Amino acid sequence: MFTETQLTRYADVLLWALNTARTQPYRKNDVILIRYDRPAVRLAEILFERVLKEGMHPIQRMTGTPAMEKSFYGIGGDDQLTFIGPGEEALCRGLNGSIFLYAPESITHLSDVDPQKIGRTAVARKHLRDILTQREETGDFSWTLCAFPTDELADHANLSRAAYAEQIAKACFLDAAAPVDEWRRVYENAVEIKKWLNSLKVRSLHIGSDTIDLTVTPGRQRKWIGLSGHNIPSFEIFTSPDWRGTAGTYFANQPSFRSGNYVEGVTLVFEKGKAVEIRAEKGERFTRKQLAMDAGAGRVGEFSLTDRRFSRIDTFMANTLFDENYGGEYGNCHLAVGSSYSDAYDGDSSDLTDETKKELGFNDSALHWDLVNTEKKQVTGTLTTGETVVIYEDGEFRY
Repeated sequence: MFTETQLTRYADVLLWALNTARTQPYRKNDVILIRYDRPAVRLAEILFERVLKEGMHPIQRMTGTPAMEKSFYGIGGDDQLTFIGPGEEALCRGLNGSIFLYAPESITHLSDVDPQKIGRTAVARKHLRDILTQREETGDFSWTLCAFPTDELADHANLSRAAYAEQIAKACFLDAAAPVDEWRRVYENAVEIKKWLNSLKVRSLHIGSDTIDLTVTPGRQRKWIGLSGHNIPSFEIFTSPDWRGTAGTYFANQPSFRSGNYVEGVTLVFEKGKAVEIRAEKGERFTRKQLAMDAGAGRVGEFSLTDRRFSRIDTFMANTLFDENYGGEYGNCHLAVGSSYSDAYDGDSSDLTDETKKELGFNDSALHWDLVNTEKKQVTGTLTTGETVVIYEDGEFRY
């Protein structure tokens, strides 16, 4: 487990990330939500104290236990599944920051729950997420999150709890005397890569590997983003493409745990931007239900690449936060089905309207599910001039 020194360093990194993710500086009397799973309570306590010392107002919320979640989805009626508690919307409208400490005590406890019930709740709560997205677009809100080692995560990653904690410490630079300085260095490298990618004026991308033959269209008024502070760790560089230009086959060779379900070997075939074939070696029924959650769930909301030279993650962690940032031998790409990120808009995001997002092909959904591929691959961009350029190969950006 983590020492008190490592926990303090983790808090330092998370507060750096929260500040980095917001376009306007935090001020005295801002409201910060600290949401955490039960095993991460000590880290929550340290953050609570730090937020107070900054003159801001911390609000703490512990997430429901696995037993609570199982009861909710198991016996909850339609009105209970879609119920929004008093004050929740007002809280979202008043929040300036949010930190989530992910420390699950179970990641498979909902495997026998009807996926439609999970989807119904997600759709009912989507408007709360939309409020926070709008506040983020105006610079009034930012968020970050991290993972905390638990026996459950370690078991599913086939690691001891100590080895799992060591992987987190390594990935987040908690083994360094000044981890925030390390993150600043990675941040500066990401700035250079994004500057290069955004200078290329790419009309379309082709992703090719032994199992992938996919075309993605970045779309008009797009930019590559990443390492914004939203996730710790984060090494990915990504964009939210025009979903209408997605065509071909994508395969996720990394397993995925989602909403208490295990999914493995997902294959998606896209035509005119929509997933018309959905297969999975394990968890296919759940996958199909998730991608039928709403009209946008079977469309692409994000395409991402991670450079192996920057990511220190080289082990499957049974946690998308780490697995989508996998470095290893060949880096990774991942495709997210569902909602897109408005901050991939190449302009003032506060000017974006729902109509403009629709016109530009930004996808909208209650779902956002990252599906990861770590195979050797090549990503080629076709520029608006007709020229082709290799932008990513063997796990590295070719800038």
